[in-house]
Amino acid sequence: MATSTFPPPPPFYRLYKDYIQDPQSAPEPPPPIQGTYVLFGANYTTDDALPSLEEQGVRQLYPKGPNVDFKKELKSLNRELQLHILELADILVERPSQYARKVEDISLIFKNMHHLLNSLRPHQARATLIHMLELQIQRRKQAVEDIKRRREEAQRILKEALAKLDGQ
Repeated sequence: MATSTFPPPPPFYRLYKDYIQDPQSAPEPPPPIQGTYVLFGANYTTDDALPSLEEQGVRQLYPKGPNVDFKKELKSLNRELQLHILELADILVERPSQYARKVEDISLIFKNMHHLLNSLRPHQARATLIHMLELQIQRRKQAVEDIKRRREEAQRILKEALAKLDGQ
């Protein structure tokens, strides 16, 4: 297969040849994809839903429902994880051949913790966006105050210059 360092542009560039004279002559962009689509042989969806643990074939260790206390459940899972790690260390010392079950339990706890944390991602994104917008507002207010202060300084300098010119 031959490749070129500078290949020609794709053939649809001709659709935009009159764009500078008439920006309305360019074709409309394609509509956004809705639902499922295939990309490189894999199926993807535009829905941004986090699949439940049961859909993934994992047993859920925390209560189901929309009113989950994330902080309480994460602390509980963390305590349980610490206990299982200590038990794993004990099993590895006493009877090393029986470690597999405890490793599976630890893996289940990690999957539950990971799912809980992923459930918080939309809240984290929203909080980050709010913080960024508040910073932008604060910077713009500071810029406005700086402009006002410089304008007042410029007016003061102009008045002093006019007074000196009138005094001569």
